[in-house]
Order: sequence, then C-alpha cells, then structure tokens
Amino acid sequence: MVPIIKFLRKAYRYTYKSFFSKYDVIMEREVKGCSNLLDIGCGSFSPVQTFNKKLYCVGIDAFAPSIEKSKTLGIHNEYHQIDVLDALEKFGPKSFDVVVALDLIEHLRKEDGLKLLEMMDKLARKKIFVYTPNGFLPQGDRENNPWQVHYSGWSPEEFGAFGYEVLGVNGIKSMRGEFAKPKLKPWFFWAFISDLTEPFVKYKPSKAFQLLAIKRLDK
Repeated sequence: MVPIIKFLRKAYRYTYKSFFSKYDVIMEREVKGCSNLLDIGCGSFSPVQTFNKKLYCVGIDAFAPSIEKSKTLGIHNEYHQIDVLDALEKFGPKSFDVVVALDLIEHLRKEDGLKLLEMMDKLARKKIFVYTPNGFLPQGDRENNPWQVHYSGWSPEEFGAFGYEVLGVNGIKSMRGEFAKPKLKPWFFWAFISDLTEPFVKYKPSKAFQLLAIKRLDK
C-alpha cells in the first residue's frame, strides 16, 4: 500500500502541482545547483519533502512533537530542537546554500519577524525563501502547539523593501481562510477553483492568499 501512496503523491507532484506551478515546485526549480538547506521552523510536515532528496536538509523547530513527527517521515537529514532565532548562533554565518522559513514568520511578533529576516540574510549563501499569508490571518492554537498562533501579517511591499521578489500563491485571497482551507464546501472543489485563479495572482501578489518571497543572493 505504501508504494502506491508514494506513486500517487509523486504523480500528483509532477502533474497537477507542476501544471499550476505551486510554490514547492517553484522552490525546487530555484534550488538547482545548491547542496544544502536549512528549514527554520520546519514543523512536522515541511513542504521541502517534495524535493528533499536533491540536497542535504537540516530542520530546526522549538516544538519537540513536530520534530518527532518529521523524523518518522524522514523529511530532513538532521534535526535540532532550538529557538528559531538562535539559528545563526548555532550554525554560523553563510553556513547554508538555501535557507527557508515556510509558514513561520506569521507566528512571530513583528520585531522578531524582522530579526528573522536579518538572520536569514546572514545564514544563506545563495537563496532565501519565505512563505506566509498575505497580510494578517487570524489563527489559534493547533495540536497543543502554542507556536501555531499567528501574531503578525506581512505584505509584498515589506518583503520587496528587503530585496525579495514576491509571487502570489494559493489563488485569490478572499477564497481561503484559517489554515488555508477554502471558505466554501466541498473543500476539494473550491480548492481546485482557487488553484484556477493562481495564474492571475502570481504576479499580483497583493491579490493572493499567500506569498512566496524569494531572495537571490547569488545574482
């Protein structure tokens, strides 16, 4: 049964997700030629799992149960349970080709989010990715994890001021809500409709539900 599930996931990855150029597909294209990656706030089910075999992946998170879940899935090559803002102290400057913060910065208060962006600049050699909702999206506790609460919202203009290219992802902003679930049911149908709108918001990120901010330090 497991090989069938893996096959279906791979087929979904290289057909549907590639057709709609989902954000993990974009990241996979961008990391070609890179050898290692730091996943800050990796959680239990990081999107890097879709391309983790192509480079050495290190995951850090403050919540031990999330790390344990991720370990069972084999998403990263190594793990460290530390505060996300201690990554520079742990690994040192320019220690990774790629540094990502996926669904993380919105869980930090604004001043800590700014510290995160500055820290990522110091950690990365080639590429930085930040994935977050467009603006503030209220969200409470989840799975008894206090770090799941949202404290800040971020705009395309803010990332642009830090030198990022910003793409709009996950369709039109008004169609999704908490945990990125479609607001209308059946969810699978409205998720598909949301995906159909993705090409229209990709280069108009202010209209999108979520943002993928990319900083290329190697250019």
